[in-house]
Amino acid sequence: MKGGIKGFIQTGGKEAGACAAFTVDFLIYPLDTIKTRLQSPDYKRLYTHGTANTVSKPLFRGLYQGIGSVVLATLPSSGAFFTTYEGTKTLFHNANPQLLSGQALVPIPVVHAAASSTGELVSCLILTPAEVLKQNAQMVRKPATGPGSSSRAFDSHATRVAFAKFKNNPLQLWRGYTALVARNLPFTAMHFPLFEHLRMMTHRYRKKQGTATGSLWETGTVTAFSAGTAGSFAAVITTPIDVVKTRIMLSAASKREDGAREQAIKQIRAEERDAKAEIEKAQQAARGGRAGAFAVGREVLRTDGLKGLFRGGALRGLWTAMGSGLYLGVYESGRKYLENRRVGNKEVTIS
Repeated sequence: MKGGIKGFIQTGGKEAGACAAFTVDFLIYPLDTIKTRLQSPDYKRLYTHGTANTVSKPLFRGLYQGIGSVVLATLPSSGAFFTTYEGTKTLFHNANPQLLSGQALVPIPVVHAAASSTGELVSCLILTPAEVLKQNAQMVRKPATGPGSSSRAFDSHATRVAFAKFKNNPLQLWRGYTALVARNLPFTAMHFPLFEHLRMMTHRYRKKQGTATGSLWETGTVTAFSAGTAGSFAAVITTPIDVVKTRIMLSAASKREDGAREQAIKQIRAEERDAKAEIEKAQQAARGGRAGAFAVGREVLRTDGLKGLFRGGALRGLWTAMGSGLYLGVYESGRKYLENRRVGNKEVTIS
């Protein structure tokens, strides 16, 4: 019996998770593009009308730019996450000693947080290059009309432009790994324990009320509600880290880095500040990396205040609630369906 469950986790769970991830990424991708542009250091210059500070039309153009890289990375990265998460969770549960009171030595939410964090470390290795390409493609601007324009929703021009920036140094595609992990680990550490707790309490409440049916529909809706609520909360809390991650990834391309440095130097000289010290800070921020992450955060706080660190937070909370709900709802329903079908096939074979 244990071998069957283990085999299901390695096959059925991974397939369900990958299909769920692809579906959700496709549906909410336009919201992610808008969020990236809102968090960009060039947001005011590219997507607002000067002194009026009102949003301009380019913010809503090419909302599916860069989706190709996400499609290619979603299946392996989400499959790796769910395989690692389920396997690690089972391993930790089995290794967790029981106290005399019958309770586990390590609290269950801690076990879930550790398992989800391990899954994220593996998943981010696959996802980072696609995320860097995606965010740089989302920022590629094309004229509304003319030779460079296109009305196609899935035009690959932006992805080609973004990829060309990394031809001379493809290792730069992994430049944002630390930033992605720094965002995803706190997110999953909050999201999954809260999600598991809400799901358990909801099922317990429905059983107590006598309304539990055990159907696929109930499994999907309860999971979607629990995951959406937990995901929205975790997304808003981790928005400052997401803003820093976005800016580091947008500076990963060498051309973007040179432009950011030149623009920062011009601004420093125009404001007649201590050029040497400030230029070093600007260069450090443009380089990204471990020290650059703190420098980027300080720069956002200095220029835009606390509001800048939470820019896109409401949108991020909204699409994460939708995404997490659909993602885990489809995943859990698919996993239960595959498990039921697997058990049914075994029963037919035995009989």
